[in-house]
Amino acid sequence: MTCFVPLNNQTLDITFIVLRPTVVIVDEAVEHLKHFSSATRDLGCVASSILKSIHGNMILWYGAWTKESAQNRDLLTAALVTLLAEILPGKAVLIEHGFYDAYAGETKDGSPAARFSTGDAVSMSVVIPRPGRPAAAGQNCYEEVSYANLALFKSGFRKMEGAVSGVCLGCPALPRLVCFYVWKSLRHCYSWVLDSDCRSAALPYLDHLDLDIKYDVFRVAYVHDGRGRFPAGLVVPTRRPVLENTAPGKEAAAAVGQVGRLEGKSDKTNQIIK
Repeated sequence: MTCFVPLNNQTLDITFIVLRPTVVIVDEAVEHLKHFSSATRDLGCVASSILKSIHGNMILWYGAWTKESAQNRDLLTAALVTLLAEILPGKAVLIEHGFYDAYAGETKDGSPAARFSTGDAVSMSVVIPRPGRPAAAGQNCYEEVSYANLALFKSGFRKMEGAVSGVCLGCPALPRLVCFYVWKSLRHCYSWVLDSDCRSAALPYLDHLDLDIKYDVFRVAYVHDGRGRFPAGLVVPTRRPVLENTAPGKEAAAAVGQVGRLEGKSDKTNQIIK
C-alpha cells in the first residue's frame, strides 16, 4: 500500500499532527493511531500515514484531505483533536498540529506526488521564522523564508543522490516551512545529511535570517489509503464529509490549537487536552 504527499495544493489539503508517546512501548501508540487513521476516512481523509522518528521520541501523523472536507479547518481540527482523545487516551502528548500547503515539489520518477510505503525512510527539515532581523522590503519574514526555502530546494534537489522525491510545504498559521524528502534508503539520507557541501549551500539563502531550524529522519511505520489504492494523477473522488460546514461551537473552538496530554473520554471536549 502506498501513501503520497501532493506536489502542489490544487487538489488536496494536508495536515501534520506531532505527538510524543508517553507509553514505554511506542508501538502501542502506533497501533492506536492506526485506528485513528481508519476513523478519519469518514471526515474526508483520502490518505494518511504514521512516521516514527529514528533518533527521537516523536511520532508524526500525516493526512491528505479533499478540499471540500477541509473548507472549515477550525471545525475539522476540533474534530481531529476530539477523535485523538477518544482513541489515544493517556498514551501521547499532542505537541503541535496544523494544515500545510504544498507550494513546490519534484519527483525523479515522473510521479505526480511524493509516494512512500511502510518501511521507507523520509526526512523533514523544518524552518521556523522568528521576529528579529528585518526581512527584505515588501516582505514579511515568513514570505522571505518561503522564497529562500524554494530556491534552496530547486538548486539542490536534483543533486541529492538517493532522494526519490521532495516537497516544499508551508503553514503560515504556526508559522513553519518544511522540506519533505523520500529516500531510497537510510544510507542515502545520512550521506546527504553528513555532506558538508549541503550545509554550506544553505548559508547564502538562510544565514541573514533569524530562524530556528530542525531536522529529523523518520521510518514510515504505517500507511493507510482511504480509498484502497493510489490515485492515478491525483484525481480524487468527491467524498461527502461528516462535518457540517458551520462555525465550531464554544466547546469545539476551545479544543482548537491547545497543546497538552491526551487523556479522559467521559467529557469528550472539555477533557480532550489537559
